[in-house]
Amino acid sequence: MLRTPRLVLRRLTGDDLPAYAALVSDPEVMRFIGGSRAVREAARSIAAINARYEEDGFGVLGIERRADARLIGRVGFWVWDRTDWTSGHTRHGLGERAEVELGWALMRSAWGYGFATEAAAAMRDHAFRQLRLTRLISLIHPENDRSLRLAHRLGAIHEQDIDTARWGPAHLFVHAAPIV
Repeated sequence: MLRTPRLVLRRLTGDDLPAYAALVSDPEVMRFIGGSRAVREAARSIAAINARYEEDGFGVLGIERRADARLIGRVGFWVWDRTDWTSGHTRHGLGERAEVELGWALMRSAWGYGFATEAAAAMRDHAFRQLRLTRLISLIHPENDRSLRLAHRLGAIHEQDIDTARWGPAHLFVHAAPIV
């Protein structure tokens, strides 16, 4: 669990299912990250996220607003196979082929308040300081202007363009480790 001035970043639980289902079923929220998913898929998604977390010791966390304890999104680490750009893996399982991505998604009602920046910055710093990762990327669809602006606010640098196996084109950004 991580805390920021306005947020708690924590593991997802079954109690989060209604809010998480609302997040992943919203077509505008999911437009550039795989498309909306049926509400019934949300429980399987939470289970898969938590299973990968258990295997790697890190992963995706829910974003809870401290003011009202409401789940407003997710942030964290997805593992990609850099040889074919497929996702849903574990770092433990892929070894040297693994690329760890920092990603985020917020409910539309939470857009425009800086929550994504606050959550992503906390996770980025956690990746480098506590998890001791040496490389952290973000894959962003070329038309996802909001996430492109966020990557720039975080200081990420565009490294290359790739084609993911499932979601098509993406700009690959590399996050710089914070100065200690």
